[in-house]
Amino acid sequence: MKLSELARLLDGKVIGDTEEEITGVSNLDEAVKGDISLFKDRQYLNALYSSKASAFIVKEEIKDLTANFIKVDNPNLAFAKALEIFYKRQYCGLGIMAGSILGRGVEIGLEPSIYPNTYIADGVRIGNRTAVFPGTFIGEGSSIGDDCLIYPNVTIREGVKIGSRVIIHSGTVIGSDGFGYVFENGRHHKIPQVGGVIIEEDVEIGANVTIDRATVGFTIIGRGTKIDNLVQIAHNVKIGENSIIVAQVGIAGSSEIGKGVVLAGQVGVIDHIKIGDGSMVGAQSGVGKDIEPGQAYSGSPAIPHREWLKAQAIYAKLPELYKRLRELEERINVILARSG
Repeated sequence: MKLSELARLLDGKVIGDTEEEITGVSNLDEAVKGDISLFKDRQYLNALYSSKASAFIVKEEIKDLTANFIKVDNPNLAFAKALEIFYKRQYCGLGIMAGSILGRGVEIGLEPSIYPNTYIADGVRIGNRTAVFPGTFIGEGSSIGDDCLIYPNVTIREGVKIGSRVIIHSGTVIGSDGFGYVFENGRHHKIPQVGGVIIEEDVEIGANVTIDRATVGFTIIGRGTKIDNLVQIAHNVKIGENSIIVAQVGIAGSSEIGKGVVLAGQVGVIDHIKIGDGSMVGAQSGVGKDIEPGQAYSGSPAIPHREWLKAQAIYAKLPELYKRLRELEERINVILARSG
């Protein structure tokens, strides 16, 4: 499409040739004529100047570069929209295909795509325009909303409630038993896990994620939250709206994660912890106590991020400090020996 039409769709303003034809979206290094690319940070200036893209999505015009721009308030969002415009496939319901197995009392909405080698147990409800790919198991009494994508080899156990516009990637298990035992007479006795899981609207769950069912009640993933690959969420955990949970995070049972929280890669959260709204926890941190809203923590055990930065600066100097300490000890010993 012409640059002017793309700018209209992106709520942006063209600086340059409005008639430039845009045929695709690419990054700065790999772009060719016809592509539009994202420029979001001045550290990529060299890549910008050498790029062969026909236009760039920017927040501010680059004065010393003769090029075509679409100026927007949020370049990252505009880039995401451009990718969607050029590459997102139009959904077309394929119906309930041969080779899928449906139990009794299953309700499926309009324009579904139920692929072969899926098992949908008794009493399951699936909304309109939802796709369930091969190898998926959906347990008894579970429900899935409209416009969902359930990719291959997903397991959704019984009693799971999934809202609309949810994406679940391959290998994920939702509703597996929580890890609950009581030790008595030399052995571990299993605590029955009879609760469920609620996944609210507009959630995306990555590949090979495990979300355990509650012991009683529900494990809850709030609206708009995005979960990366290889995350473990234990029984009775509650995650607020629009949070980001990055790869290899582990959240122990009954912890409460607020709205808009970011847990970076490999963060560990112990059980019954509360992390307040808008907080951020740095990669590989271990959270062992509550975090107030709006705080940034890092380290293991996690401490306020500014304190952690100071501690890291000292840690890097420890070999030098140790050497100086030994030298001082030797001098003191010499002085004591002389005075004795």
